[in-house]
Amino acid sequence: MCDTMVALGHTTRSGEVLFAKNSDRQPNEPHILIHIPRKRYPPGSRVRCTFIEIDQVEETYEVFLLKPSWIWGCEMGGNEFGLNIGNEAVFTRERYGEPALTGMDMIRLALERCKTSDEALEYIIFLLQRYGQGGNCGYERKFTYHNSFLIADKNKAWVLETAGKYWAAEKVRGVRSISNCLSIGRKFDRAHPELVSHAIEKGWCRSEEDFDFARCYSDPLFTYFSGARIRQATAQSRLEEKLGEIDVRLMIGILRSHHPAVEGSQFRRASLKSVCMHGGAPIGDHTTGSYVASLGSSCTYWVTGSSTPCLSLFKPLWLNTKEGIPFTEEMTDRALDFWRKRETLHRMVIAGQLRDLPGYTAECRRLEESWIGMAESLDAGPQEVEERKRIMDLAWEQEEELVNRTLKENEGNPQRWQGNLYHRHYWRRQTERLKTDDGRCWCAGAPGS
Repeated sequence: MCDTMVALGHTTRSGEVLFAKNSDRQPNEPHILIHIPRKRYPPGSRVRCTFIEIDQVEETYEVFLLKPSWIWGCEMGGNEFGLNIGNEAVFTRERYGEPALTGMDMIRLALERCKTSDEALEYIIFLLQRYGQGGNCGYERKFTYHNSFLIADKNKAWVLETAGKYWAAEKVRGVRSISNCLSIGRKFDRAHPELVSHAIEKGWCRSEEDFDFARCYSDPLFTYFSGARIRQATAQSRLEEKLGEIDVRLMIGILRSHHPAVEGSQFRRASLKSVCMHGGAPIGDHTTGSYVASLGSSCTYWVTGSSTPCLSLFKPLWLNTKEGIPFTEEMTDRALDFWRKRETLHRMVIAGQLRDLPGYTAECRRLEESWIGMAESLDAGPQEVEERKRIMDLAWEQEEELVNRTLKENEGNPQRWQGNLYHRHYWRRQTERLKTDDGRCWCAGAPGS
């Protein structure tokens, strides 16, 4: 489960495109930050994706990936040209295929090989038709789905939604959010040539005039229980309310938002209807990673590197300050440790071990606001890159110090697990598993099993 949104430049306070995403996954699945520089490959090279191998290109672009630790691809990410992509699991009437490319693989391939949203749209459609989509994307339990994508660059954005080999694409006109549901209806800019005729043949609609992509192709039961329509509407309405005033703070606020029914009790109750999704229910996931991208002359990324955005700090990253990028692919173990340390703090909160949770979150907000202010005050000039690196180093050091101090001050406190009986049992079980998990998928049939 996930939520992704974009605001084009004419709707934002700064005039820059803003892109944001929460990745909602199974709660023990580490969500890591990986930076990969440009690379060249000899002719005839092949690349192993999550399940299948495909032809490699001569050169891949520099990318920043936010990804499940065991998946080759990524849930969201950007490249050196400001192209950003995020995907959503969607549930459709079409059959789920055998292992092929995952939606996450398609994102990474497009980021490594495309410069603009138009190119990425075309390339993902090509990948879908050439290789298909399929395979288990669950960490501790099997989870298969189809994919939708939000694709943005510094000037424009596209929504691409799929059902098996079928697809529809809509150009974003202002602001747009997507979630775990098909959201393109009667109006779209491009589509699979057989999209409508296939629906008519299946009896999902009577004619072209009667066709609605979301209504015809959605699996209504799974879509309903995912809570996706409520989350998608929440993000969309918040963006529409602030047209012309949308900024990084608003995007972060939406990623942190909870459904009114659980606001204030989110560590005691699960809710699939919250954009900041908290696990603890028989179905549903937990937000394991978050980011906001400001796509200007120099793209600024605000990332948590941790689960539970309402408990986390969004820290600044710039790709052109090379030494400040936190983890390369060769440093995956360090990336896993980074996520797990912050997940330990999250589990302490659920177990009721933090003496002063309001004080901790207030300090998080104070630090985060200071970093956003520093980033906003940056002046273009010969010292800009060095100043970015200084801000990055300061932010990541301050966050590390706060996390370490909070863990140390509270590690000996008694556990007072919160929520109902099932909620307490769920998180106790997940936490015990987390202590022995190596960060790689062990579920049957998946890589590394």
